[in-house]
Amino acid sequence: MMVSRLSPIAQDQSGRGVTSQRARDRMIERLLQQGIADQRVLAAMSKVPRHLYVDEGLQIRAYEDTALPIGAGQTISQPWVVARSMELVLQHFDREQSSARKILEIGTGCGYQAAVMAQLVSEVYTVERVDELLRAARRRLRHQGMDHIRSNHADGCLGWPEAAPFDAAVLAAGGLPLSDAFFAQIAPGGVVVAPVGDSKQQVLTVFRHLPGCNGTASSWQREAIANVMFVPLLKGVV
Repeated sequence: MMVSRLSPIAQDQSGRGVTSQRARDRMIERLLQQGIADQRVLAAMSKVPRHLYVDEGLQIRAYEDTALPIGAGQTISQPWVVARSMELVLQHFDREQSSARKILEIGTGCGYQAAVMAQLVSEVYTVERVDELLRAARRRLRHQGMDHIRSNHADGCLGWPEAAPFDAAVLAAGGLPLSDAFFAQIAPGGVVVAPVGDSKQQVLTVFRHLPGCNGTASSWQREAIANVMFVPLLKGVV
Protein backbone atom coordinates (compact mmCIF):
# COMPACT_ATOMS: atom_id res chain seq x y z
CA MET A 1 0.00 0.00 0.00
CA MET A 2 1.34 3.41 -0.95
CA VAL A 3 1.59 6.10 1.69
CA SER A 4 -1.76 7.87 1.99
CA ARG A 5 -0.49 11.25 3.09
CA LEU A 6 2.62 13.16 2.19
CA SER A 7 3.66 16.44 3.76
CA PRO A 8 3.95 19.31 1.30
CA ILE A 9 7.29 19.98 -0.36
CA ALA A 10 7.05 23.65 -1.27
CA GLN A 11 10.39 24.35 -2.90
CA ASP A 12 11.08 23.23 -6.47
CA GLN A 13 12.76 19.89 -6.13
CA SER A 14 13.13 18.88 -9.75
CA GLY A 15 16.86 19.60 -10.02
CA ARG A 16 18.95 18.68 -13.01
CA GLY A 17 21.32 15.86 -13.80
CA VAL A 18 22.60 14.31 -10.58
CA THR A 19 19.99 16.21 -8.53
CA SER A 20 16.97 15.37 -10.71
CA GLN A 21 13.97 13.21 -9.97
CA ARG A 22 15.62 10.64 -12.19
CA ALA A 23 18.56 10.52 -9.77
CA ARG A 24 16.12 9.93 -6.90
CA ASP A 25 14.45 7.19 -8.91
CA ARG A 26 17.80 5.44 -9.25
CA MET A 27 18.23 5.73 -5.47
CA ILE A 28 14.83 4.09 -5.02
CA GLU A 29 15.81 1.27 -7.38
CA ARG A 30 18.94 0.69 -5.32
CA LEU A 31 16.96 0.66 -2.06
CA LEU A 32 14.68 -1.98 -3.56
CA GLN A 33 17.72 -4.07 -4.45
CA GLN A 34 18.96 -3.64 -0.88
CA GLY A 35 15.76 -5.10 0.51
CA ILE A 36 13.64 -2.04 1.32
CA ALA A 37 10.18 -3.20 0.35
CA ASP A 38 7.73 -0.87 2.13
CA GLN A 39 6.12 1.25 -0.59
CA ARG A 40 5.22 3.95 1.93
CA VAL A 41 8.90 4.43 2.81
CA LEU A 42 9.99 4.34 -0.83
CA ALA A 43 7.39 6.97 -1.74
CA ALA A 44 8.59 9.23 1.08
CA MET A 45 12.25 8.80 0.09
CA SER A 46 11.37 9.58 -3.52
CA LYS A 47 9.52 12.76 -2.58
CA VAL A 48 12.16 14.40 -0.34
CA PRO A 49 14.98 16.07 -2.34
CA ARG A 50 18.10 14.90 -0.48
CA HIS A 51 20.36 17.24 -2.47
CA LEU A 52 18.75 20.24 -0.78
CA TYR A 53 19.94 18.98 2.62
CA VAL A 54 23.66 18.93 1.83
CA ASP A 55 26.13 21.66 0.93
CA GLU A 56 26.10 22.73 -2.71
CA GLY A 57 29.56 21.29 -3.27
CA LEU A 58 28.32 17.83 -2.25
CA GLN A 59 25.05 17.82 -4.17
CA ILE A 60 26.64 15.76 -6.94
CA ARG A 61 26.89 12.92 -4.39
CA ALA A 62 23.53 13.46 -2.72
CA TYR A 63 21.91 10.26 -4.02
CA GLU A 64 24.83 7.95 -3.44
CA ASP A 65 24.35 5.30 -0.77
CA THR A 66 26.71 6.93 1.67
CA ALA A 67 26.78 9.30 4.62
CA LEU A 68 28.02 12.79 3.80
CA PRO A 69 29.51 15.50 6.04
CA ILE A 70 27.20 18.36 7.04
CA GLY A 71 29.57 20.26 9.35
CA ALA A 72 30.25 20.24 13.09
CA GLY A 73 31.60 16.70 12.79
CA GLN A 74 28.16 15.36 11.85
CA THR A 75 26.82 13.56 8.78
CA ILE A 76 23.62 13.02 6.84
CA SER A 77 22.82 9.32 7.18
CA GLN A 78 23.05 7.09 4.12
CA PRO A 79 19.70 6.58 2.38
CA TRP A 80 19.49 2.88 3.29
CA VAL A 81 19.80 3.65 7.02
CA VAL A 82 17.03 6.25 6.87
CA ALA A 83 14.78 3.96 4.85
CA ARG A 84 15.41 0.88 6.98
CA SER A 85 14.87 2.76 10.23
CA MET A 86 11.48 4.01 9.10
CA GLU A 87 10.57 0.65 7.64
CA LEU A 88 11.24 -0.97 11.01
CA VAL A 89 9.00 1.57 12.74
CA LEU A 90 6.13 0.99 10.31
CA GLN A 91 6.54 -2.79 10.42
CA HIS A 92 6.23 -2.73 14.19
CA PHE A 93 2.96 -0.83 14.09
CA ASP A 94 1.63 -2.95 11.23
CA ARG A 95 2.13 -5.99 13.47
CA GLU A 96 0.42 -4.19 16.34
CA GLN A 97 -2.43 -3.24 13.98
CA SER A 98 -2.05 0.38 14.99
CA SER A 99 -0.27 3.39 13.59
CA ALA A 100 2.68 5.55 14.61
CA ARG A 101 1.37 9.08 14.90
CA LYS A 102 4.03 10.83 16.97
CA ILE A 103 7.73 10.15 16.51
CA LEU A 104 10.85 11.45 18.23
CA GLU A 105 14.12 11.85 16.34
CA ILE A 106 17.42 12.25 18.20
CA GLY A 107 19.96 14.02 16.02
CA THR A 108 18.25 16.46 13.65
CA GLY A 109 21.46 17.08 11.73
CA CYS A 110 20.59 18.68 8.40
CA GLY A 111 16.87 17.88 8.75
CA TYR A 112 16.66 15.23 6.01
CA GLN A 113 15.47 12.31 8.11
CA ALA A 114 12.89 14.50 9.84
CA ALA A 115 11.59 15.48 6.41
CA VAL A 116 11.23 11.82 5.46
CA MET A 117 9.50 11.08 8.76
CA ALA A 118 7.03 13.88 8.12
CA GLN A 119 5.85 12.04 5.02
CA LEU A 120 4.94 9.01 7.13
CA VAL A 121 3.58 10.22 10.48
CA SER A 122 1.51 13.20 11.54
CA GLU A 123 3.77 14.52 14.32
CA VAL A 124 7.58 14.76 14.21
CA TYR A 125 9.64 15.98 17.17
CA THR A 126 13.37 16.29 16.58
CA VAL A 127 16.22 17.15 18.97
CA GLU A 128 19.66 18.49 18.04
CA ARG A 129 22.49 19.41 20.41
CA VAL A 130 24.42 21.59 17.91
CA ASP A 131 22.69 24.95 17.61
CA GLU A 132 24.35 25.83 14.28
CA LEU A 133 23.06 22.65 12.65
CA LEU A 134 19.57 23.05 14.06
CA ARG A 135 19.23 26.61 12.78
CA ALA A 136 20.22 25.49 9.28
CA ALA A 137 17.88 22.50 9.43
CA ARG A 138 14.99 24.71 10.46
CA ARG A 139 15.61 26.98 7.46
CA ARG A 140 15.66 24.02 5.08
CA LEU A 141 12.51 22.51 6.51
CA ARG A 142 10.73 25.85 6.45
CA HIS A 143 11.68 26.34 2.79
CA GLN A 144 10.25 22.90 2.09
CA GLY A 145 6.94 23.90 3.66
CA MET A 146 7.30 21.69 6.73
CA ASP A 147 6.83 24.20 9.52
CA HIS A 148 4.84 21.62 11.48
CA ILE A 149 7.98 19.66 12.41
CA ARG A 150 8.80 20.59 16.01
CA SER A 151 12.48 20.96 16.86
CA ASN A 152 14.42 21.53 20.05
CA HIS A 153 18.01 22.57 20.82
CA ALA A 154 18.70 20.20 23.70
CA ASP A 155 20.65 17.20 24.94
CA GLY A 156 19.34 14.29 22.89
CA CYS A 157 20.41 11.80 25.55
CA LEU A 158 17.54 13.18 27.62
CA GLY A 159 14.96 12.85 24.87
CA TRP A 160 12.14 15.42 24.99
CA PRO A 161 10.24 14.67 28.20
CA GLU A 162 7.99 17.72 27.98
CA ALA A 163 6.56 16.46 24.67
CA ALA A 164 6.27 12.79 25.68
CA PRO A 165 4.83 10.24 25.23
CA PHE A 166 5.95 9.22 21.74
CA ASP A 167 4.81 6.25 19.71
CA ALA A 168 8.33 5.74 18.37
CA ALA A 169 11.85 7.10 18.54
CA VAL A 170 14.69 6.92 16.02
CA LEU A 171 18.25 7.80 16.96
CA ALA A 172 20.72 9.11 14.38
CA ALA A 173 23.70 8.77 16.73
CA GLY A 174 25.03 5.97 18.88
CA GLY A 175 27.57 4.85 21.44
CA LEU A 176 25.85 5.65 24.73
CA PRO A 177 23.35 3.37 26.49
CA LEU A 178 19.84 4.78 26.63
CA SER A 179 18.53 5.51 30.11
CA ASP A 180 15.35 4.21 31.70
CA ALA A 181 14.14 7.83 31.69
CA PHE A 182 14.49 7.89 27.89
CA PHE A 183 12.53 4.67 27.42
CA ALA A 184 9.88 5.99 29.81
CA GLN A 185 9.03 8.61 27.17
CA ILE A 186 7.83 5.91 24.77
CA ALA A 187 4.14 5.05 24.92
CA PRO A 188 3.01 1.50 25.76
CA GLY A 189 3.46 -0.71 22.70
CA GLY A 190 5.95 1.74 21.17
CA VAL A 191 9.27 1.14 19.44
CA VAL A 192 12.80 2.57 19.47
CA VAL A 193 15.28 2.18 16.61
CA ALA A 194 18.85 2.99 17.61
CA PRO A 195 22.47 2.08 16.90
CA VAL A 196 23.97 0.14 19.80
CA GLY A 197 27.70 -0.22 20.34
CA ASP A 198 30.84 1.87 20.54
CA SER A 199 33.00 3.90 18.15
CA LYS A 200 34.36 0.71 16.55
CA GLN A 201 31.28 -1.42 16.11
CA GLN A 202 27.56 -0.63 16.17
CA VAL A 203 24.43 -2.60 15.41
CA LEU A 204 21.14 -1.09 14.30
CA THR A 205 18.77 -2.37 16.96
CA VAL A 206 15.01 -2.39 17.46
CA PHE A 207 13.58 -2.14 20.98
CA ARG A 208 9.90 -3.12 21.11
CA HIS A 209 7.83 -2.33 24.17
CA LEU A 210 5.80 -5.24 25.47
CA PRO A 211 3.09 -3.97 27.85
CA GLY A 212 2.51 -6.09 30.92
CA CYS A 213 -0.75 -7.92 31.42
CA ASN A 214 -2.49 -9.57 34.37
CA GLY A 215 -0.27 -7.69 36.79
CA THR A 216 3.04 -8.53 35.10
CA ALA A 217 5.62 -5.82 34.48
CA SER A 218 6.18 -4.44 31.00
CA SER A 219 9.43 -5.23 29.21
CA TRP A 220 11.50 -4.35 26.15
CA GLN A 221 12.25 -6.89 23.43
CA ARG A 222 15.54 -6.27 21.63
CA GLU A 223 16.40 -7.34 18.06
CA ALA A 224 19.68 -6.75 16.21
CA ILE A 225 19.16 -5.78 12.56
CA ALA A 226 22.44 -4.87 10.82
CA ASN A 227 25.95 -3.57 11.40
CA VAL A 228 26.09 0.22 11.02
CA MET A 229 28.29 3.15 11.95
CA PHE A 230 26.85 6.41 13.25
CA VAL A 231 28.39 9.55 14.67
CA PRO A 232 28.65 9.42 18.48
CA LEU A 233 25.74 10.29 20.71
CA LEU A 234 27.11 13.03 22.95
CA LYS A 235 25.78 14.66 26.09
CA GLY A 236 25.17 18.38 26.52
CA VAL A 237 24.56 21.14 23.99
CA VAL A 238 26.82 23.40 21.92
